[in-house]
Amino acid sequence: MSLIARQLEEVWDALRASNVQRHYHLQEVRIRNLRGIRDLRVPFEYPVCVLAGPNGCGKSTVLFACACAYRDPGRGPKEFAPSSLFPNFTDTLERKLSDHTEQTELEFYYLHESERLSMAWKRGKSWNRSFMGRKGGRPPMRSLYLRTLANLTNPSEVRGVLQIGRKKYQAERLTSDLLIFAHRILRQRYQKLSMISTQTRDLMIAEVEGDGNVQYSEFHMSSGERTILRISKDISHLKDALILIDEVDTGLHPYTQQQLMLELQRIALRQNLQVIVASHSPVVLESVPAEGRKFLDRDERTAEVRLMPAYRDIFQKSLYGQSSDQLSILCEDEVAEGVLLGVLDVLQSRLGLRHEDFVIGRNTGRDEFPSHVRTLGKFGKLKDFVVVLDGDSRHMETSIKRVAEEYGHSVQPIFLPGLTPPEDWIWKVLQRNTQDYAALLGLAAMDMEKQMREIAQMMEGAVRWGHLAKDNLEAFASEVGRSASEIGRTVGRHETETHGEGIAELLVQLEEQIAAWRRL
Repeated sequence: MSLIARQLEEVWDALRASNVQRHYHLQEVRIRNLRGIRDLRVPFEYPVCVLAGPNGCGKSTVLFACACAYRDPGRGPKEFAPSSLFPNFTDTLERKLSDHTEQTELEFYYLHESERLSMAWKRGKSWNRSFMGRKGGRPPMRSLYLRTLANLTNPSEVRGVLQIGRKKYQAERLTSDLLIFAHRILRQRYQKLSMISTQTRDLMIAEVEGDGNVQYSEFHMSSGERTILRISKDISHLKDALILIDEVDTGLHPYTQQQLMLELQRIALRQNLQVIVASHSPVVLESVPAEGRKFLDRDERTAEVRLMPAYRDIFQKSLYGQSSDQLSILCEDEVAEGVLLGVLDVLQSRLGLRHEDFVIGRNTGRDEFPSHVRTLGKFGKLKDFVVVLDGDSRHMETSIKRVAEEYGHSVQPIFLPGLTPPEDWIWKVLQRNTQDYAALLGLAAMDMEKQMREIAQMMEGAVRWGHLAKDNLEAFASEVGRSASEIGRTVGRHETETHGEGIAELLVQLEEQIAAWRRL
């Protein structure tokens, strides 16, 4: 495990522990009939949450809705009101081109000063607040910081900022807390940071350590450097506040994204902050634990926005069209592979997966599995592997577990049905359910019974010692023009669909290990 991964896990555990002692927490927002969102609930269990998903799925809408949850004591009453954050255009003359408005509702559920509260904004002709039946209710007060994607590229903004140097301005040297935050994330070593400002504009000036102590303004900063310095300046002094940042990854290298998320969680821990950010970056999303990942997606058929499970393959497929991670399944031979492919044919639709999310390795003797586990352990790959053994290999379980423990990992082997090789289980299933499998294999039931009976009689006297089941299945497969692996896949799929005898344990264990892998 890398140093930063270990640091992230440590801050996750600390933030989870601190959650029970927090007096201020926005627990959930519900949005109805706003910007294409019909009805969406987003809970915020972890103090630092990431909103992710493709363009047009509602990330910024959720972020802006959260800004309407409180009155910031340092700002005007309308600055973070829905009328300001979700304005509507009305063509008062011809009334042809106007925003379409509906009965919009924003509901909020809080822990505020250790009391559970709720509040709603509703839009009829105008926006109005209600307090869920509480008479004389007042909006909760909390410091709030909202940062949207902004830069100094708009010509009018540039001209406005340039005017600062021609007017009377105030100069302020920024605190050492900001320097600590910036130094942990950026490679630059700042001698000092200053802010010059008028009533309406401000500009940051940085002085970097080195020969001559180079000094430059925000006009000469990269977008990533400016983003981090601005966020640092704005939140370093806040306590018990709600921090909302849109497009937090913009202009940042993946390593810097990870460092920023680490420092945001550290400052959230120190200063009891709640942080919600929106991002397109898998690096940002994976920098918080599963309960902090809020992945939004819009259904292609209904256009409904949904909150998806916090599984890495789901967000990767939605953002990039495919998952960049694969779960590897290690089994003994091609017949075992066939059975597993049949099971996965059914599980993939149930779990929202595709076959390209898996890769199955085979043609390995069972006695070699401890050696394979040792190799995977050395390279830190055990978390991406599921070990599946034949039913007659259960005696290997202890040695495989022991080797995995040497590398600080727990491996629970999964076993195919029965206590014998998979060919024996398949053969018995075919005999027991001839009617079903004859139809699936394109045979007449009487012909299939006859073929299997004749093969069993023929093989009984000529079979290799210990290979009766394997030779029976291979002979039958040859008769019907299939491979033994293909028949294994047909049996695995049908037994899974019909909850056949002996398959339940394999299904439960495989689903559990897939779910554990997806949560990583």
